[in-house]
Amino acid sequence: MSNSDPAPRALRLELALSAGLALPETGTIAVFHPQAGEFFTPLPRERVHIITPHAPDHANFAAQGYACHTAPDGRYGAAMICMPRSRAEARDLIATASTITDGPIILDGQKYDGIDAMLRELRGRTHLSEAIAKGHGKIAWFDASPDFDDWHALPGHCTDAEGRAYATRAGTFSADGIDPASVLLAQSLPSGLKGIAADLGAGWGYLSAQLLAKAPGLSAVHLIDSDARALACARQNITDPRAVFHWADATSPLPRLLFDVVIMNPPFHSSREARPQLGTAFIRTAAAMLKPSGQLFLVANRHLPYETTLAAVFRKHTELPGAPGFKLYHAEGPLKQAASSSNRPSSNHRSGRRA
Repeated sequence: MSNSDPAPRALRLELALSAGLALPETGTIAVFHPQAGEFFTPLPRERVHIITPHAPDHANFAAQGYACHTAPDGRYGAAMICMPRSRAEARDLIATASTITDGPIILDGQKYDGIDAMLRELRGRTHLSEAIAKGHGKIAWFDASPDFDDWHALPGHCTDAEGRAYATRAGTFSADGIDPASVLLAQSLPSGLKGIAADLGAGWGYLSAQLLAKAPGLSAVHLIDSDARALACARQNITDPRAVFHWADATSPLPRLLFDVVIMNPPFHSSREARPQLGTAFIRTAAAMLKPSGQLFLVANRHLPYETTLAAVFRKHTELPGAPGFKLYHAEGPLKQAASSSNRPSSNHRSGRRA
C-alpha cells in the first residue's frame, strides 16, 4: 500500500468494526501479507499473528513486538488479508485462510490492485458484507467456509531453452515464465568468472542456476532474496552444493560478506507504483558488498536512469550489447564511500517488476 494513501488500512478497519464487523473474543487473529509502515491498532496486539514471507515486512512488525511467521501456524479465530496485486496469489490467500479460520475473514485492498474485481468474485461464492470504501481502497468481510478449495494455487513451473524445468509459485516474480531480461543477462555472463558470486533479488533461482552451470570456476553463488517463497523454490531448483541461500532484503548489504561478482535483474515497481530507486538501492548494495576488484553485471529496462548511480559508485561502467527494450551493464571497481552513503528506499521490493 502506498504511504500516500489518505485512508490507510487501520482507518478502514476501524470503520468496518463500527459498521458491524465482529471479532471473536478469543483466538489468534492472522494478518496476511501486510506491508512495513502499516498499522493495525484496531486489533488486539497480543492476539495478532503477522504472516508474511517478505523479510523487510517481517522485520518491521517483529520490531513492533508482533508475533511474526512466514506461513500460517495453527488455527485462527479471524483473519485479515492485505490483498496483493496478483490475482492468483490473492485467491490462494483466501483459500488458505478459509481452511484455517473459524471466524470472519476480512479482505482489504487497493483499487488499483484489483479489490473491486476480487469482491465481485467473492459475492458469487459467499455471503459478503457491504464493502466500505475509503481513500484508494475498500474493505469487506465474510464468514470462513470450505468453499474455496479450487482457489488454492497449484505449484507452478516453467522451462528454459535447454528444457530444464523450474519450480515457481504464485505471487513470486516471473511465476508464469522466465523473464526475457533475465535470459538476456544469463546469455551475456562470461564463463571464466571465478571466486564468490552473489545474485541480488535471486527469486526462484533462474539466473543463479545459469551462472553456476556457465562458470565452473566459481566457488560459491549466494542467492539473496526477500521472499521466503521464492527462496523455497530456488532450493528446489538448485541442488549445486555451491549455492548458498539468504532470506534478506537485497537493498541492504549483508554483513561480513564480500563478493568477486554480483549479478542482478533488479525490480523497479512496488505494487503498481514505479520506484526506480529500488534498482538504485540494489546497485549501491552491490558496490558495498564487492571486493575492490569486483564486478557487477546488470540488466535493466532502457528507460531506467541507472547510469548516474553506476558512475557514482563504480570506477568504470560499460554498456554491453543489449536488446530492444533492455540494456546490459558491466561495472568494475566499487567506490566504497559512495556506495555506503545513500539511504535505503522506504519500502521493500516484494511485488517489484523487474527489467
